[in-house]
Amino acid sequence: MKPVFLDTVGLIAVWDAADQWHDAAEPVFLKLVTSARPMITTTLVLYECGNASARRPYRTTVDDLRSWLAAKGWLVAPTPSDLDQAWADFRAANVGAAGIVDHVSFVVMRRLGIAEAFTNDRHFQTAGFTTLF
Repeated sequence: MKPVFLDTVGLIAVWDAADQWHDAAEPVFLKLVTSARPMITTTLVLYECGNASARRPYRTTVDDLRSWLAAKGWLVAPTPSDLDQAWADFRAANVGAAGIVDHVSFVVMRRLGIAEAFTNDRHFQTAGFTTLF
């Protein structure tokens, strides 16, 4: 089964019932979980989630996900080469384009052969990936 990449936008949408994308994201995430599809993300995405959830009731859920992903081997620490490529891509991008964490995600996804992302962030589509909601 092909893995899917977990992005901050999708994760926050699942955890926060008040998020504008919650209703679209939740059934997709539940389908991913019940299908036992591998779900990959980077440490940087989880740092973003941790920052976004610092004063939210789902704060511990972020750490629970981090522990679960790490135990499965699905939590990826970007390599120095990944980071160098992401910064080069970030520098070359237009103002208003994807942020550095997204660029790291793109590099990691390409390296691992992941084509789909659990997000609706248009930057993933622009980078050539399929978004799931």
